[in-house]
Amino acid sequence: GRPLVEIIIPFRDQPLMLRQCIDALLTNTRYDEFRVLGIDNGSVEALTLELKEQYQRETDQVHFISLDVPFNFSQIVNFGVKHAQGDHVVLMNNDIEVINSDWLEAMLEHSQRPEVGAVGAKLYYPDDTIQHAGIAIGIGEYAGHPHKHVEGGYSGYLNRLHNIQNVSAVTGAMMMVERAVYEAVGGFDDQLFKVACNDVDFCLRLGNMGLLNVFTPYARAYHHESVSRGYEDTPKKQARFQQEVKAFQQRHARALSAGDPYYNRHFRLDTEEVLTQPWTGK
Repeated sequence: GRPLVEIIIPFRDQPLMLRQCIDALLTNTRYDEFRVLGIDNGSVEALTLELKEQYQRETDQVHFISLDVPFNFSQIVNFGVKHAQGDHVVLMNNDIEVINSDWLEAMLEHSQRPEVGAVGAKLYYPDDTIQHAGIAIGIGEYAGHPHKHVEGGYSGYLNRLHNIQNVSAVTGAMMMVERAVYEAVGGFDDQLFKVACNDVDFCLRLGNMGLLNVFTPYARAYHHESVSRGYEDTPKKQARFQQEVKAFQQRHARALSAGDPYYNRHFRLDTEEVLTQPWTGK
């Protein structure tokens, strides 16, 4: 099919980053049945306001709505999906820059499958190393990105970096899901997981509905990670992160105890490097 796809981009200022993200979508997306919906979370810079006006004046593919509340990623994306017109939605950080022109078709071919929940892309750091190729639960007693920081052309364990595959979760930095499915599962949890853990929690709840989460290496993008909001580098942010991780551990205790069904049980869980556990002689 050729359904309308809505690309939802939360942002607050960072106009140059936002322009890089949207321009890449408009110039490097072959599938043309899409629109961009920017969710402005309290921008104040004059350049940001000028950029919004320019897009809305020059193209009918880009629209903006505002939600001026304290930063709550889950609330912002839920607000975006509520106002979306597309049959499928892509949640996309404003620090994403798509690479290949058929990225949207590569994700849509799975998002349209009735047995699929969320679809994730292959994301690279600006130095062409891997940032995301699916998420495995249990790493660090929470979740992690296997193969993180390996060279971008590396094939990975059993060629996994080059293959479409089922995974426990994919990142909300660039995630596609059918809008009806998003609504059926209740969207992102904007009470327990305002900033962290929300994408993994969302994917596990999709799994509890009997749906599969899929990683495709055929949708590729650069992820200029945490440029907009920064890292968890203050005591307040770290305390909030730990609180959300604890809530995740409580909600998904059974899944964490069982182990990730898509990640080799002999791999170490104290690192995102794909390494086997030390031999114990048992």
